[in-house]
Amino acid sequence: MKIIEAGTAKIPAIGLGTFTLEGETCVDMVARAIDLGYRHIDTARMYGNEKEVGEGIRKSGIQREDVFVTTKIWWTDLSEDAIAAAARDSIDRLGIGPVDLLLIHWPNPEIALEESIDALCATVDDGLTTNVGVANFTSTLLDEAATMASHPLVCNQVEYHPFLSQAQVLSACRRHDMGLIAYSPIGRGGDVLNHPVIRDAAERHGKSPAQIVLRWEIEHDGVGAIPRTSKRERLAENLAIFDFELTGDEQAAISALTRRNERLVDPSFAPHWDRA
Repeated sequence: MKIIEAGTAKIPAIGLGTFTLEGETCVDMVARAIDLGYRHIDTARMYGNEKEVGEGIRKSGIQREDVFVTTKIWWTDLSEDAIAAAARDSIDRLGIGPVDLLLIHWPNPEIALEESIDALCATVDDGLTTNVGVANFTSTLLDEAATMASHPLVCNQVEYHPFLSQAQVLSACRRHDMGLIAYSPIGRGGDVLNHPVIRDAAERHGKSPAQIVLRWEIEHDGVGAIPRTSKRERLAENLAIFDFELTGDEQAAISALTRRNERLVDPSFAPHWDRA
C-alpha cells in the first residue's frame, strides 16, 4: 500500500469512501474492507453514518492504531463554538477515540476563514484528532488557510478524476506539503470508465477500467483516492492496483482527458473554483 506522507500525517493512498452507506450495510462494508486490507476509512458528519463506521471498525477486530480514520465537519458548523461541538459529537458517534484526520468539509464565506482554521487546529490541542485538513478548497483558499494554521493542514479532499483537472489545487497542495485525496475518483463510472483511452489501457494490463483510473491517480505524487462502493466485489478490485504501472504514454493520454473539466459535484454553496 502506498502511503502519502504529508505534514504530520501518513495517509494510506487508497481508502474506502462511505458516502450513502447506511445501517448494517455500512457496518458490514467497513468491516469487510478492513479484512481485505483497507487501512483508510473516510466518513463525515453529513453522511449520517459515523456510528455505523465506528461499529464496522470495531467489528473488524483491527487494532485502532492500524487504521486511518477521517471525518469531516459540515460547512454550516464552522464558527469557533460550532466546530468544537461538532468535533466532539463526531468522536462520540464513532466511538473509537480521536480520529486520525478531521477536515472542514466545505468552506463557508460567511464565517471568517481564520476563525474556522483556528478552531479546527484547536481540535488537535483538545485531543480530538491527530491531524487536520480541508476539503473542497480552491488553490487560493489553500494558500490563505495554510498561513493561518497553527498545526499543519495535511490534505485537501477534492473531486478528482480523468475528466476534471485539478492542476492548480495539486500545485497548491505540493507548495504546502499537503496530500490531495480524490473523491468521486472514477467519476461515478459511466463516461469515464467507457472512454477508449481508459478501456484500451485496461485491456493492455488485464485490469478493469476503474483500476486503471485509480492507478492513474495514485501514480501522481501526493495523490490518494477514496472510492465509494456498496458492492462487496468492488472492494477487492479497487484495492488491487499496486501490482502494475501505467506507461508514460498511458499516463499522458489519461491526463489529457482532464481538459474536459467536467465537474460532478458543484452545490450552490461551492466556492468559486479554480479555472482549468
